[in-house]
Amino acid sequence: MACGAASVVQEANEEIQAICDQMKVHVEAKCGRKFGSFEATHFRSQVVAGTNYFIKVHVGNGSYLHLRVFQTLPFAGQNLELVAMLMDKTEDDELNYFDKGRN
Repeated sequence: MACGAASVVQEANEEIQAICDQMKVHVEAKCGRKFGSFEATHFRSQVVAGTNYFIKVHVGNGSYLHLRVFQTLPFAGQNLELVAMLMDKTEDDELNYFDKGRN
């Protein structure tokens, strides 16, 4: 993957689920609701001055969210920030780079 280009879509792994687990409370606060299910299914990453993660999350009843999470570089603590999210997604919606959304 070239620096700055988003990777191909991959199946989520334990590392991506751990990121989602940390972001769940922030997503619930922004959405104003609790999610019984919050399972990462797929992701893309983009190396910039840190890493952008674009993550497809199953939240139950056939509903999905797309999250954009930024992780700072190791010297900056590898902190995570929920940058944006797209709501009302389906399993079939492509996981693409996005800049804006509900954040």
